[in-house]
Amino acid sequence: MDALSSDTADIDYSDLPPVLLAASSGEAMSRAEKTVSAMGLRIAARLPVEEALSRIEMQPSAAAIWVELDRDCGEPLDGLLRRLKADVSSGSYGGIVSTTLALIDPVSARIVDSEVELIVDAGEVERTAALATALAKQRMPVRISEAASDRSAERLRQLSEEVSRIASTLARLSAGPAIPRHHVDQIPTIDFPPLSADTVRNLIRARRLRARYFSEELFADPAWDMLLDLLQAEIAQLRVPVSSLCIAAAVPATTALRWLKTLVSEGLFIRRADPHDGRRVFVELAPAASRALRRYFAEIGALAVI
Repeated sequence: MDALSSDTADIDYSDLPPVLLAASSGEAMSRAEKTVSAMGLRIAARLPVEEALSRIEMQPSAAAIWVELDRDCGEPLDGLLRRLKADVSSGSYGGIVSTTLALIDPVSARIVDSEVELIVDAGEVERTAALATALAKQRMPVRISEAASDRSAERLRQLSEEVSRIASTLARLSAGPAIPRHHVDQIPTIDFPPLSADTVRNLIRARRLRARYFSEELFADPAWDMLLDLLQAEIAQLRVPVSSLCIAAAVPATTALRWLKTLVSEGLFIRRADPHDGRRVFVELAPAASRALRRYFAEIGALAVI
């Protein structure tokens, strides 16, 4: 990947429509501009979040719209995200929202179940990948500048094919990890032995203790960690917002959000809007997933499985 990146200066995006940038501060705008400019894309406008919605309505075309957030902009942000979700879903342009962990709840409440690329506290590699994925989803062509010799033309042709392959791979990965369909929904409703929140909590604690002795990356298993967290919350009759579930996943928030999207689409998790706060969403286990977990704990009994 690093070897390829040294050649990307030859990639010419000048034939694509420009990218529109919307940011919540000057510092946020600088970050967005750095990422988009590094890809060789033209920038149509640099706007505060509060003015972006009206500009989108006037913009004749755009390859993508990048929204960079470091603070909550309230209703103007909500309106922008609603429009972004609708337009990206209809294929009008690609959409990327870069935000912070503190803003996951109000942002994800609007777009987590959409085709918009959502990244959280991301580094430059992840930011660039998100932009490439957004363009690939919209089937934007990657164009290579004209070569002066046959040798250069062949090298650039190979580069074009490689970039296209990587973009396609990123597009597939962005939808979240593939989960093979199982027989979770076929587990019968039966009575299981009582399961306490402390039992599940102790299992979660044991999993976290591994990080004292080994790198957390060796044991990353966000789906299982989120399942356990939601089971504990269900037993304790607690509600779990998206931000808390991302923390429980013990992986970068962007990765956790992709897993969340996949688990919702597979019917294991259910997203419910907070009836008291339209800018927050709670996540809970689907009934079949809850029964499967309880049966699992009933079968392992006192075994120490982490």
